[in-house]
Amino acid sequence: WKMYLGRPETDGFRISALELLGNAFQSNRRYAEALPLLEVNLSMNRRYFSHSEEAVFFAQSNLAACLGKLGRDNEALVLGREIYAGRMATLGVSQNTIMSGSNLIYSLNQARLFGETKALARDQLLPAARRLLGFNHCITLLLDTNLAVALFEDPEHTRDDLLEAETIIQDVVQRRRRVFGPAHPDTLSAEAYLSSVHARLANA
Repeated sequence: WKMYLGRPETDGFRISALELLGNAFQSNRRYAEALPLLEVNLSMNRRYFSHSEEAVFFAQSNLAACLGKLGRDNEALVLGREIYAGRMATLGVSQNTIMSGSNLIYSLNQARLFGETKALARDQLLPAARRLLGFNHCITLLLDTNLAVALFEDPEHTRDDLLEAETIIQDVVQRRRRVFGPAHPDTLSAEAYLSSVHARLANA
C-alpha cells in the first residue's frame, strides 16, 4: 500500500492497492479495520471509475460482506439489493448476477425476511442457476441451502416446510459428498444442518 500511497487518487493501481489492503484485513477477520478502507474504495470507484460498472459492483460486494460480518445486516442488505438489480440490468442472467443474487438471499435470511428469500430463490435464482451453472455448481448448492434455511428458520413454518427443507438438504449433502468429498468443510456443514432439521422434525 505504501508503494502506491503517493499516486494520484485517480490512479487505478492506488485504488486496487486500497481494495487489496481492505480485503486482507477482512480475510484476517479484522472487519472493523477493513470497513473504512472498503468504504473509501467504493467512494473512489464511484467517483473515478463509474464507467466501469463491474468495478463498482465488486467494491460494493466487498463492503457488503464486511458490513454483514459486523452485524450491520440492514446496510448489507441495501447494498445487496443494489448490486443484484444493477447486474441484472447490465448483464442479464449471468454467473455474476446469480452470485450477487445468492449473496442477496443470504442477507435476506440474516434480516429474517424469509418470505422474500423463498420467492427470489424459487422464482428467479434457482431456475437460472440450474440452467446456466448446473445442479452441482457451488453457487447452486449454496442457493439450495439458503432456501432450506429460510424454510427452517421462518417462525411461521409448517411441518410441510420442514419436510421440504429436509428434502433439499438431504439432496445438498449427497451432491456435496459426490462432488467435494465427505471430508470437505461444506459437506460437514450441510450434514450438521441436516441433523438440526431432523431434530426439529422429531419434535414437531
